[in-house]
Amino acid sequence: MTALTIQSVSDDSQLGARVGGVTLEALKEPEAREQISDLFEERGLLIFEEVEPEPELQVAISTIIGPLKDHPSKATPRVGGDGMLGVIEIKVEPSEEGSVRIGDRELSAWLPWHFDHCYNDQLNRAAVLRAVESPAEGAMTGFVDGIALYDAVSSDARERIEGKMVLYAMDVIMENLRYGRPEGFVEINASGSAADVMAEYADRPRALHPAVWTRSTGEKVLHVSPWMAKGIEGLDDDAADVLLTEICDEIVEVSKGLSYFHKWKPTDMVIWDNWRVLHSVSGMAPNNARCMHRTTIAGDYGLGRFEETASAHT
Repeated sequence: MTALTIQSVSDDSQLGARVGGVTLEALKEPEAREQISDLFEERGLLIFEEVEPEPELQVAISTIIGPLKDHPSKATPRVGGDGMLGVIEIKVEPSEEGSVRIGDRELSAWLPWHFDHCYNDQLNRAAVLRAVESPAEGAMTGFVDGIALYDAVSSDARERIEGKMVLYAMDVIMENLRYGRPEGFVEINASGSAADVMAEYADRPRALHPAVWTRSTGEKVLHVSPWMAKGIEGLDDDAADVLLTEICDEIVEVSKGLSYFHKWKPTDMVIWDNWRVLHSVSGMAPNNARCMHRTTIAGDYGLGRFEETASAHT
């Protein structure tokens, strides 16, 4: 049996482990796959180091956790045209549209804290990301554990948000970001694909997901995505705005001491639990390029629904 090496990302956090010794040959062994699956459930974030940067290995790692799922937006580029199932390309060219300003810094490839597919009734289980091209500075991917967030926010905010269903809608226009918005934030220009994505989702219903949910192992997870949040079921707009502003501001603030930001190397692949972990991108200088390949892993926690079907669940 191939021996995998495992090291915690931090002595202060249960989130994350660094895993070495992963190869296509090693992943043919049921024991290695089971070890990775168990570690994923425990840690929520795995960083595979010194791996071969091959799509085949990325897919092999992904399928340990579940079957691949194609990205829901057809406007999102696939690797090699039709490409390998589930492999999408997230690419930013130097000085292309899609930049923001935070204070006195102009950034491209910046993304706020969020969980994937919040705008759908079903959440993907996980995702695997690898850097095909990444700048020497910036463009780090941040991760923060929803279990730790639940414990870290104020008891008042936690009690007020628990039991609430948050409304989400696809919205990639950064100027529309309302919650968890950095001070001095301005969208300079929208990405070139933003209009196509918005048009694709224009007539789709909003989705609802619980702000807090409980894992089968008993831990409570604070799972609120500041990006694309639009309201709270059962609250009027003003009351929802107050509560979402409060909880998202706390998420942004406490994540400063809880988050891990990954500095990419070409020989890294990272998988995270989308039901538990929020992620973000730190952004980079606009004259840089960035290209990421990502696989999405299917699965659903069974707690989300679309707004138009709400009556069927009451």
